[in-house]
Amino acid sequence: MNVFKNFILRNTPVENTPIFQTPALNYAEVIDALERTTYGSILIIDFQTSRFEYISDSPIFLDGHSAAEIREIGCEIYDKYVLKADLNLLLKVNALAFEYYDNLPVDERKNQTISYDFHIKNHSGTLLLLNQKLTPLLLTASGKIWKAICTVSLSAEREAGNFQVYKKGSNRVLKYNLEGNFWKTDEKIKLTTREKEILQLSLSGYSISEIAAAAFISPDTVKFHRKTLFNKLEVNNITAAIISANNNRLI
Repeated sequence: MNVFKNFILRNTPVENTPIFQTPALNYAEVIDALERTTYGSILIIDFQTSRFEYISDSPIFLDGHSAAEIREIGCEIYDKYVLKADLNLLLKVNALAFEYYDNLPVDERKNQTISYDFHIKNHSGTLLLLNQKLTPLLLTASGKIWKAICTVSLSAEREAGNFQVYKKGSNRVLKYNLEGNFWKTDEKIKLTTREKEILQLSLSGYSISEIAAAAFISPDTVKFHRKTLFNKLEVNNITAAIISANNNRLI
């Protein structure tokens, strides 16, 4: 039963006239180049057909399939690999996302990015918690999402959900409480210059003592800033902090 695909098709009826004609630029080539600079998967979803127009070769999302095979499977890939409980969560998140976009002025819809986390079970039976971010790329004549660009990467969170909406140029993030069924607005996480430096050095493989030497501070000061970082990002180790900072574009 193609639950996710059927949901997409129900909520994005096919329309013949897009607001913008298909660009002459072969943006797949641009995304191919971009994909080589990131560790995540990049997708372009065509919501009119419920298929992937483009999918990068990153192994995070492919799970042993080729990109061509995933394109052939389309959005049914979510039905195949996402945990059942998380699939229900995805349906709820997408319903909320469509409702959210429908209530926005059309000219603001492409300035929004939604983010959420879900588990997949790969071919070896291992559970992976992934983060997916989706930004509208093209709209239909009535302002519905026609095509969207998505990035899929490992999540730094511990549980599925974490539904958030980011608006381009805004310092605030809109978060949805899935248990209480309400929206709330928070300020985006802000890191100090020192915290960013420690993250960047950690990303380069520096130990605490090496960071201290490079930053001309004591190891205890490095540990203090790391603890503050972990609290801000709600993680408990430096690897999760790096993933979270990358996913939230903090470094």
